[in-house]
Amino acid sequence: MTNNLGLFLTKRAHLSPDLEGFVGTGSGLRLSFSELNRRSNRTANMLTGLGVKKGDRVALLLMNDIEFVESFFAIAKLGGVVVPLNWRLVGDELAFILDDSGASTLIFGHEFAELSADLQARTRECRGIKNWLVAGDVAPAAGVSSYKALCEAASDEEPRTGAADADELYIMYTSGTTGLPKGAVHTHDSAMWACITINATADTHYGDRYLVALPLFHVGALTPMVANVYGGATSIVMYQFDPVRAWEIVEEERLSSMLAVPAMLNFMLQAGGHDKVDHSRLRWVMSGAAPVPVTLIEAYAELGIEIHQVYGLTETCGPACLISPEDAIRKAGSTGKPFFHTEVRVIDDSGAELPAGEMGEVIISGRHLMKGYWNRPDATAEALRDGWLHSGDLASMDGDGFVYIQDRKKDMIISGGENVYPAEIENVILSHPEVRDVAVVGLPSEKWGESPLAVVVAGAEGLAAESVIEHCKGRLARFKLPRTVEFVDEIPRNPTGKILKRVLRERFPGPAPE
Repeated sequence: MTNNLGLFLTKRAHLSPDLEGFVGTGSGLRLSFSELNRRSNRTANMLTGLGVKKGDRVALLLMNDIEFVESFFAIAKLGGVVVPLNWRLVGDELAFILDDSGASTLIFGHEFAELSADLQARTRECRGIKNWLVAGDVAPAAGVSSYKALCEAASDEEPRTGAADADELYIMYTSGTTGLPKGAVHTHDSAMWACITINATADTHYGDRYLVALPLFHVGALTPMVANVYGGATSIVMYQFDPVRAWEIVEEERLSSMLAVPAMLNFMLQAGGHDKVDHSRLRWVMSGAAPVPVTLIEAYAELGIEIHQVYGLTETCGPACLISPEDAIRKAGSTGKPFFHTEVRVIDDSGAELPAGEMGEVIISGRHLMKGYWNRPDATAEALRDGWLHSGDLASMDGDGFVYIQDRKKDMIISGGENVYPAEIENVILSHPEVRDVAVVGLPSEKWGESPLAVVVAGAEGLAAESVIEHCKGRLARFKLPRTVEFVDEIPRNPTGKILKRVLRERFPGPAPE
């Protein structure tokens, strides 16, 4: 039997037609799996009518709502390749991704009409886009078609399946250490195995009600949403995260589980409201993207809510390691053991597996690994070797098989659950005419986990921190902007010229200003 992710929805609609499959907290829309499937079929047939075929890339610039969910399964069914776009990015960043992916269709929300107009005007980077579709009850601008009107006019019959197995399903872009984003390519097979390993490891059940609170352009939201269809759980999709509203939804929708990064969980505690709602049905919360403080685990435990710490990557379609709440206290600082259909090792620079307690690089194996990086054979060859993904993360593993992430080999900063690579910020700051040298490191932040600090060598007298930050605005997404700037006479480097970021972290320990 061939495997097509879009047919997951078809099968679930057949098995559980009346089970609630989608709830949109922004629109209030509620759909059974059969209703969701019919909508997805209309979208697939509409796109086919526009000429979208197997292998064509369809970019989604959409908030968390029905259009994203139905489009994802529709594109999967007809054999297209989804390119989820991070709506926090600015025009320059999105234009690069659209050009690099070779997208021929862009579906965007009415919230991004101004940004879309900017992209349309970029006739070089966006020259390949033939179909511009706006979602929402708005009058389309010139050169743009109404997504809603086209879908309503399309058939809800099952479309012809256009891809399966090792065919590409989506390209999810992550920030690159060179400053250019890399597109991790996942196939129908790798996405299916991510669902299988999650359902075999995590505390998931048929009929669960799961809050999708992260943006769907994140693997931490997209993979659980697909796994919910696979396992027969309801996806309550939060339009945009709000900590106060999150507690209300816990009670209103009788939530069973959810995924939230530590910063989100912190915001929920600080916002209050948990003492005013019934959260007794919320069995557990999966949390990752950054280490989960034991104090946070204990605070939620006092509320009767288990925190299951997870370690994963875009390149693994999500799963790598998972820990139970009882082990999280007993094994403080650990991200747990590998998922069921996943292997994890800790190796030295020669590739030899290290004994318990020694720090080395984390490598991961499983059928849910990415196919590679889009248009980046060099980066693919570096990351994927002999069936193992070399994560770039440094960790140790104890004698019981629990993994402890120690550091990030590639100096990635995780701010509010978003991956931020210093090189990307450094490249932008170096384009400032009055900056001679720069290094970016992460400062500990109580609010965001980490925030970027720019350490700058000025090339002209009187250069102000405000000037550096202002230069970054419009060139970088807001979450990538330096929180603060420090000036030094020289950036410390080793004999080969590599920046000694450890020295900078010691000199500027933080915390970041909030």
